[in-house]
Amino acid sequence: MAKAPVLTPRADDFPRWYQDLINKAELADNGPVRGTMVIRPYGYGLWERMQAEMDARIKETGTQNAYFPLLIPQSYLTREADHVEGFAPELAVVTHGGGKELEEPAVVRPTSEMIINDYFSKWVQSYRDLPLLINQWANVVRWELRPRLFLRTTEFLWQEGHTAHATYEEARDFAAHIHRRVYEDFMVNVLAMDVVPGRKTVKERFAGAVNTLTLEGMMGDGKALQMATSHELGQNFAKAFNTQYLSKDGRQELVWQTSWGSTTRMIGALVMMHGDDNGLRVPPRLAQIQAVVLAIKGDEAVLAKVRELGDRLKAAGVRVHVDDRTDIPFGRRAVDWELKGVPVRIEIDPRDLENGTAMLARRIPGGKEPVSLDALVSLLPKVFEEDQALLLKQSRERRESRTSEVATIDEAVEAAAAGGWARIPWAVLGEEGEAKLAEHAVTVRCLVAEDGSVPDADDTPGNVAVVARAY
Repeated sequence: MAKAPVLTPRADDFPRWYQDLINKAELADNGPVRGTMVIRPYGYGLWERMQAEMDARIKETGTQNAYFPLLIPQSYLTREADHVEGFAPELAVVTHGGGKELEEPAVVRPTSEMIINDYFSKWVQSYRDLPLLINQWANVVRWELRPRLFLRTTEFLWQEGHTAHATYEEARDFAAHIHRRVYEDFMVNVLAMDVVPGRKTVKERFAGAVNTLTLEGMMGDGKALQMATSHELGQNFAKAFNTQYLSKDGRQELVWQTSWGSTTRMIGALVMMHGDDNGLRVPPRLAQIQAVVLAIKGDEAVLAKVRELGDRLKAAGVRVHVDDRTDIPFGRRAVDWELKGVPVRIEIDPRDLENGTAMLARRIPGGKEPVSLDALVSLLPKVFEEDQALLLKQSRERRESRTSEVATIDEAVEAAAAGGWARIPWAVLGEEGEAKLAEHAVTVRCLVAEDGSVPDADDTPGNVAVVARAY
């Protein structure tokens, strides 16, 4: 009788496979309030690694971390009409505190443009105060009607950057710098994710922004996922909060602003882009455990060797974990580490010890081979770089093979329904065509220039719309 698979096969039921993997790889669990989630230690470890990589890149831009309150006076949200209209359906509002009805209800932060701009208006007085570059790592609440762990939850974790500049050009260039040098660099070079950088249409733009830059990734089922966004806010919030500075020539001027964010949604993307029927596949540069050394049996010499090898690998800079739990069957432990996507397993039993070898199991390309114990420390960096490159190559090949060049709206809908993306000239599609796509649950993920770069405007000649069904 055939053994039941650990996970629902992706080809049978992709959403069920996703839920199975989240559960069995111990990434997260549903919270007690509908739409919330408990992030388990292994899942949170992935987020911590993402934070560390992102935070370093953010700080290289000169941005500093700060923290702003979770509760925002409801009146703040009325100051920028487009912004409040965009977030109104998702708001959670606190009306009582300390056993009494509040004089003014407080909104649980859905994003922090409003409260941060209130303080920017106090902190910016002169051109000497600019640029003002602030980021915060925090949680936000957006009431979600169709929750899915990591992808859409009522509460999620993120970073949100907010900046104020003296000129439009400085703000525009900073938003673009975050888009390409922080977000895209991180996703390509750490997450090993092929992403398409582009410009959102007016319909898909962030509420209150004059331009939104996005990074879109293709998941294993061909759907798109918005990975991170960087927004030019123009002077919309500066006008609402009267954020002015005294220029060098003595005039009062409104600042120009940006905001930008990325979330724990990236963990969901990691699962759906790199996962297979055996579980996660974590890029080595991201993995909080790059290599696990397993003792197959409880032999004292084997246990001593796996611990000694663990120390050698750690000293060489490898993020390593020693699994010496020989009271748990080896097969079960091997399957658990495979589910968790640890890039490399190093398995040792008494026979390996006699031969001076270990069995090297590589999660990303698959397969096992015996290797010399003495060679492992020098071999692993090469293995990690090969596997990192392979994940990026596979994600790029998936997108390229499942993206169609089309000439009509019907062809675009057909391509998306078949589990892929379509590229159609924006001059052919336009806003009317975008509305027709929406009738088939297909959206314009972004606009790109003919050469694949990010266009300067929605109506730049030659713009191409990338369209797909999306999470």
